[in-house]
Amino acid sequence: MKKMIVLIMAVFAISNVWAQSGSLPNTQIKDLKTNKKVDFNNTVEEGKVTLVNFWATWCVPCKKEIKNVIKIMPEWKKEVDFNYMTVSVDEARAEGLVRSYAKSQGWDFPYFIDTNSDLMRSLNFRTVPFTIIVGKDGKVAYSHQGYEEGSEHEVFEKIKELSK
Repeated sequence: MKKMIVLIMAVFAISNVWAQSGSLPNTQIKDLKTNKKVDFNNTVEEGKVTLVNFWATWCVPCKKEIKNVIKIMPEWKKEVDFNYMTVSVDEARAEGLVRSYAKSQGWDFPYFIDTNSDLMRSLNFRTVPFTIIVGKDGKVAYSHQGYEEGSEHEVFEKIKELSK
């Protein structure tokens, strides 16, 4: 019982350290374009702001958010240079579905899958849609849970602010 309590306390301590530092975890996710595992902290470009949408194939608001971001991204890119990527939290058996959905939507940006929810746990969130913006310093500068039509404009304002 004591070991269990110590383990739980250690997990909370690690979560709190991450939350305070904002540093990206090195948790492995799978790049669905190359079919290789990569450390999440190596997926962002140093010195550049990165928008990350966490989603799932069964999540209607997630798909709507990504479609809206993609639709307006050419206008955003005229104003600010930033990177964009998505991470699916679908289970391993849905990997083919995630890959085919991304291809059918014409995604030309990086997209990954977190099949065991390891990254989800590392970033300490439980549901999608979940959005983070990683600042130029490689740390999480903004996070948002859920999606409402139009909230992507608030996200873009934060991207502009962080890109200065």
